Amino acid sequence: MDLTTRVTNILTKPATEWRAIASESTTPMDLITSYAAPLSAISAVCGFIGMAVVGMSIPLVGTVRTAALSSFSSAVVRWVLGLVGVYVSAIIIDKLAPTFQSKSDTTQATKLVVFASTPLWVAGVLQLIPALGALMILAALYAVYLFYLGLPPLMHTPADKVVPYMVVAAIVIIVLSVCFGVLTAALTGVSGYRGF
Repeated sequence: MDLTTRVTNILTKPATEWRAIASESTTPMDLITSYAAPLSAISAVCGFIGMAVVGMSIPLVGTVRTAALSSFSSAVVRWVLGLVGVYVSAIIIDKLAPTFQSKSDTTQATKLVVFASTPLWVAGVLQLIPALGALMILAALYAVYLFYLGLPPLMHTPADKVVPYMVVAAIVIIVLSVCFGVLTAALTGVSGYRGF
């Protein structure tokens, strides 16, 4: 399935799309290179343009922009660490599967993390105008909902274990995001890591 069709389907009819995704044959590397990498580049490119070109308006100070080189290096590091974060999250979610009476399968866990992240990557376009960044919360909430819908068909999670599994997975992803944010700031000197 092509990228545009998959994005449209996972955002507009996720319950049906998760069933199709569950039966597809792929590899974690293919998911990351053919789907996650191009989509996560939206946030990186838009974040670079937003901070280096558009800037953020601060009352009594004016418009503040980040130096182009710093913004660019931050965007590249965030993009790379974001892809690493997707894979690490998938491995941890896979290892947690037996705890929640779910089927352990790294490929299915990678599918879950990659496709549930779609709204965050698509909403990355909001970073063109840094002041709109707060709207990413709505995309994050939809990503959690997609994750919730994807657990039963992909990980074969029993109904009574879906919410606990989802909560633990969300905590894992938040902790990883914070860790990668600190690492990004340390490597580039620019804060503002925006997650996977």
